[in-house]
Amino acid sequence: MRVDIVTKEYPPTIYGGAGVHATELVKALRETLDVHVQAFGAERDEPDTFSYGVPEGLSDANAAIQTLGTDLEIVGGVAGADVVHSHTWYANFAGHLASLLYGIPHVVTAHSLEPLRPWKAEQLGGGYAVSSYIEKTAYEGAAAIVAVSDGMRNDILRSYPALDPAKVRVIYNGIDVEAWRPVSDPDLLAAEGIDPTRPSVVFVGRITRQKGLPYLLRAAALLPPEVQLVLCAGAPDTPEILAEVEGLVRGLQQTRDGVVWIDRMLPRDELCAILSAATTFVCPSIYEPLGIVNLEAMACGAAVVGTATGGIPEVVVDGVTGRLVPIDQLQDGTGTPTHPDQYVADLAAVLTEVVSDPERARAYGDAGRERAASDFSWAAIAEQTAALYAEVVSSGR
Repeated sequence: MRVDIVTKEYPPTIYGGAGVHATELVKALRETLDVHVQAFGAERDEPDTFSYGVPEGLSDANAAIQTLGTDLEIVGGVAGADVVHSHTWYANFAGHLASLLYGIPHVVTAHSLEPLRPWKAEQLGGGYAVSSYIEKTAYEGAAAIVAVSDGMRNDILRSYPALDPAKVRVIYNGIDVEAWRPVSDPDLLAAEGIDPTRPSVVFVGRITRQKGLPYLLRAAALLPPEVQLVLCAGAPDTPEILAEVEGLVRGLQQTRDGVVWIDRMLPRDELCAILSAATTFVCPSIYEPLGIVNLEAMACGAAVVGTATGGIPEVVVDGVTGRLVPIDQLQDGTGTPTHPDQYVADLAAVLTEVVSDPERARAYGDAGRERAASDFSWAAIAEQTAALYAEVVSSGR
């Protein structure tokens, strides 16, 4: 069976969880299947991996229209596949058209949902209406939809009520615990201004509304003065949210020391070292289908404090691998806390609890690494995904 994976992100260009997922899934699937990768971006030298840029005539078009142009280029490359599997709305159009053109099943993995990211209109303008239309069309035409958590499955069915629930399956994200592992690198920590003798809270993520960074920065002002805050944060969605984060970081730095902001993309070993040195990792997301970054932190032996939303409670076991922060959210698609000040106070209280008990935090971290290794292996996820391919091919969907 030949399976074509269509993705915007693929090495060497990865900036989010969807790219990590696609990369690791391809690696595991190639153990048993003929897998071709159809990816956005510059040429790659990996066998059976093909790259596509923006068509020349669309160089000045809206970003969403450029994406559709790249998708049209990809469709031709899918010829000969038995299944096409797309990741994120960027790739959904190519998968949908290839399914129609070649009469093959289209499988979609849902890493996020456009109806639950209305702030994307700030970034894409009218392109957000385009991306929303593409996602809805692709989901409703797909042979199967993979949700990366039960929480994500519920969000899919709520966002797209016309879908047959039977075709929405849960297959979790995974983690490679040999690649993501505890690493000791005192020299790196010192170079970045991190003091390993002080308790620390570490955040890793893009600067986007869904990651909840402004709430964390407000909560950080309430932490004990000896606690360091380490922000591995970049790739802002908009100038506006970057300006908001910059202002909050400057305000913190005026009132406390130990606020470290690393805005470059870190190599994995460097990130492993920072996560391994953390007293706790924090995921203050207000929208998170699962959160590979939580698995990465757990694999490095860090305790995890995360918002009790989306798929996070399916990864972080409260009181075992870390702590969950309660949140009441608006049901308007934004995920905005109903009572923002209460959420900030609760986040600060839980973080304070964990960093104030380093022995318990270490126990959370040990349990987290064990859970990551036992419950989220890519081999098991690839096996489940391959079984889904066989099912949709045999059923003629």
